[in-house]
Amino acid sequence: MRQAWVMKLKPGNEAIYKKKHDALWPEMQEMMKRDGIRNYSIYRHGLLLFAYLERDTPATDGGKPGPDSIVWKWWKWMEPHMETNPDTSPVIEPVEEMFFFPG
Repeated sequence: MRQAWVMKLKPGNEAIYKKKHDALWPEMQEMMKRDGIRNYSIYRHGLLLFAYLERDTPATDGGKPGPDSIVWKWWKWMEPHMETNPDTSPVIEPVEEMFFFPG
């Protein structure tokens, strides 16, 4: 399963956003592996972030309401640097796949 979306940084937060992702928490890495995420990339164009991931299975809530608690902790930590919703989750706009070459 492939997913993609865009998000936006707040001006002047490009370097700290990259620095925080370069030091991704081990517990976040483990959660992504546990959830079947095998590729996850975020690209930046100006303040626009383009996120793309591939996972082995569709996202599930594991019987819990909403994302894993480590995700909420991460979103709260990233909140000062990007556009967010009132609950601290990033404002995410899905993008439509227009072409795929499976190689």
